[in-house]
Amino acid sequence: MLDYIFMAVAVVIIIAALHYFVKNNRNRKSSAAASHHAFVNCPLCGSPLLPGEELFSKVFRPMTVNDQRCIIYGCPHCYPRCEPGIHRICPACHKTVPLDGHLVARLFNRTKDGKKHVVITGCSVCCKYEPK
Repeated sequence: MLDYIFMAVAVVIIIAALHYFVKNNRNRKSSAAASHHAFVNCPLCGSPLLPGEELFSKVFRPMTVNDQRCIIYGCPHCYPRCEPGIHRICPACHKTVPLDGHLVARLFNRTKDGKKHVVITGCSVCCKYEPK
């Protein structure tokens, strides 16, 4: 009879430990996702960017203004080579962007809250302001 009591206590302890670890892991994941901006998709190919993956882009000077010209070449999935099944599509004109093409955008620096905002104006195929 004493063996059954010890087994029941051991099962309760194991269940309580599992509950604690699952709850603690959920809190850690939600705070990590909030600090790493969760998932973002590439504006060219639509592939989700995993944590640590970044877009290949170029921001032009001057850095002190709130509105800067920006060129987006793509993500690791579509630049410098496209992975199989990946298509580079312009979000403005919906035409196919060639591998040597890029997106033309404006980068707005919000100084109050430190966030940045990007507005895509077109691609190297359709943008009127882009030299051909």
